[in-house]
Amino acid sequence: MTLAAANQVLTVAQMVAAEERLMAPENPNATDVHALMQRAGRGAADYVWRMAAGAPEGHGVTVLCGPGNNGGDGYVIAEAIRERGGQVQVVVAREPGTDAARRAASLYRGPTTSADDARGWILVDCLFGSGLNRALSGELDAMLAGLARRHHRAVAIDVPSGVNSDTGERLAANLPHYAMCIALGAWKRAHLLMPAMASWDMARLVDIGAGREPGGAVRVERPRLSRPAADAHKYRRGLVAVIGGAMPGAAMLASRAAAHAGAGYVKLLARETSSAPDWLVASETGDGDLAAALADDRIAALLAGPGLGRDDNARARLNAALASGRRMVLDADALMLLDGPVPPGSILTPHEGELAQLERHFGLDSAAAKPERASALARASGAVIVAKGPDTVIAAPDGALAFAGPASSWLSVAGTGDVLAGLCAARLAVTRDPVRAAAEAVWLHAEAARLAGPAFDAGQLAEAVRPALQSCL
Repeated sequence: MTLAAANQVLTVAQMVAAEERLMAPENPNATDVHALMQRAGRGAADYVWRMAAGAPEGHGVTVLCGPGNNGGDGYVIAEAIRERGGQVQVVVAREPGTDAARRAASLYRGPTTSADDARGWILVDCLFGSGLNRALSGELDAMLAGLARRHHRAVAIDVPSGVNSDTGERLAANLPHYAMCIALGAWKRAHLLMPAMASWDMARLVDIGAGREPGGAVRVERPRLSRPAADAHKYRRGLVAVIGGAMPGAAMLASRAAAHAGAGYVKLLARETSSAPDWLVASETGDGDLAAALADDRIAALLAGPGLGRDDNARARLNAALASGRRMVLDADALMLLDGPVPPGSILTPHEGELAQLERHFGLDSAAAKPERASALARASGAVIVAKGPDTVIAAPDGALAFAGPASSWLSVAGTGDVLAGLCAARLAVTRDPVRAAAEAVWLHAEAARLAGPAFDAGQLAEAVRPALQSCL
């Protein structure tokens, strides 16, 4: 599989452009729509075939075909399964409406059946796929839901027929749950956005040869990290200064995560440090002393927000940090208190409520989809935005976008955002690159959650950062 196919994330329009490039006469390896459909459909059929291997005798595959090219993919899938000796049938929801779909239908040699009569082991949803941008009709919604109930498992081809590919919005009142979603050509935004992402158990990608599409987003991948250089010292590796506030536990949790994510030195600047653990360098820094402490040129990244509080003292400490001009990670309370610009090279890590607050601060509209909201905030603030949640989007001021893969739902526990903030600060101190730092931190956060297993607390998540980082060396 090519790198472009493996990690790019495209809108519907970008995917159409990528396919047109594959078919352009000036392309030395030009193909046609029929060949692309065969490539996509037969690649998807490989996954369906393997899933059908455990079906009881007499329980086969039903392919639901719509009128467009997604339906054409369905006919190719059905024929590929029939050629292998599998039991397969097609339900024709609508007659083929494109030349490519009609040709694919003409090459299918197996049986068709009505939606009411179809039963089996696997339902393959090729009703509409990524082309749908309006709600399913009541008739088709009921047909899809009924077929899913009469089959043991459902598989969606490209995206489920009832999902907006660009926003992840559900367009079907009774959207089934799918065992697998098989993306064709490239990942689509819906594969990495809620609520769509919760509609299947696993997602797989079929490469059709599409190259890197200009302007396309990317999927966050396992970073390639390296051990400190042989002559490294703590300051060269990166000094992270954490601004402590009213709730010291959150700042210490973020500090622990930063230490485990590769920072050479983590220093807590707090008004009271008696509860700091032995491993953490903690400096009692009153509001009047903070500016002087932040003047240390060895500081590679600041972190403000975890446990900061929202009173006047917290605001004063945040403003001192902002006035230092150093690259920063702003999280939690700092995002709610922010009332001015942020230093260049900074990272903001808002959850949904904090994102809405930042949009109000910068005069932005909250009505768009999450990727557009994150991008608009990145442009307005000049910072890299990590719009976190069950789906996480990273947006840069230059328009670059990255989507995180699905992470453990056990992350929905207090303190995990503090851990992510510490990871962002550590990677920013190490790399000096906010986009790279954000992507590395988001991946390490998800991997630490996977390694921590079920029902962890935030402290256990911070401890799991070490083996997560080790897996990248």
